[in-house]
Amino acid sequence: MSTLVDEARVAAAAAADRLGVRVVELSEVDDQRAAALLLQRVWHAASPDQLVNASLMRAFSHSGNYVVGAYRGDQLLGAAVAFLGTDHLHSHIAGVEPGRQGSGVGFAMKLYQRVWALDRGLPAVCWTYDPLVRRNAYFNLCKLGARATAYLPDFYGPMDDGINTDGPSDRVYVSWDLTSPGANAAARGRCQEVDPAGGVVVLGRDEGGAPVPVAEAGGRRLLVAAPSDVEALRGTDARLAGRWRYALRDAVMAAMERGYRVAGVTRDGWYVLEDS
Repeated sequence: MSTLVDEARVAAAAAADRLGVRVVELSEVDDQRAAALLLQRVWHAASPDQLVNASLMRAFSHSGNYVVGAYRGDQLLGAAVAFLGTDHLHSHIAGVEPGRQGSGVGFAMKLYQRVWALDRGLPAVCWTYDPLVRRNAYFNLCKLGARATAYLPDFYGPMDDGINTDGPSDRVYVSWDLTSPGANAAARGRCQEVDPAGGVVVLGRDEGGAPVPVAEAGGRRLLVAAPSDVEALRGTDARLAGRWRYALRDAVMAAMERGYRVAGVTRDGWYVLEDS
């Protein structure tokens, strides 16, 4: 394990150095308050209390849980909070300053999180994400090499922050095996691409961007479309975004109940499910 931790630490440091950022644990109240405000901006929330406030971060940090920030110089660019599960680290929330998403800061924070967990003998990090947000799906399943293990309908119940409103809070639960070949490859910058060739479409999308369910089909590989940009769609056509929620839920859950597993997602937003 020590060799793996050392290799993970080198990979995390290299990713941070490329970006000119440093990822550190936050133990001071002022730093935790700044992190809470950053997350509030990311989620367009009315208050940090809707997400995770500085007081909760303080308690998490003091009790040995995970509260970190990513800085360039003195500027806070990202923050993440996680807590210990029975046999894993549960990553509760992470965000990057608006306008900085896609810059690599989130990836650097995840590699730091991998080192933090391995250092403590934890073999996995688990978290949830909204399956409609396909950039997050690609990041989690391909960029990091995490594995989707469950579809959880309305996992959090009603949510009232600025992003998660007006509909069920469905989530995909992922497990990131920190010692897996996928995680090791991801740490070296190699995405875990998935092959959709030969897949049978069970949920498509039409030219207007609406979901198009297809009659239940079989085969070794199934394809389920995600909306092109659900975050923008929620602002322009909330009703259509809601249709996507139920259509994707029905397609993925039906396939998983038949024994299929989520193998990954393509860059252009197709979930690939394979017969397990």
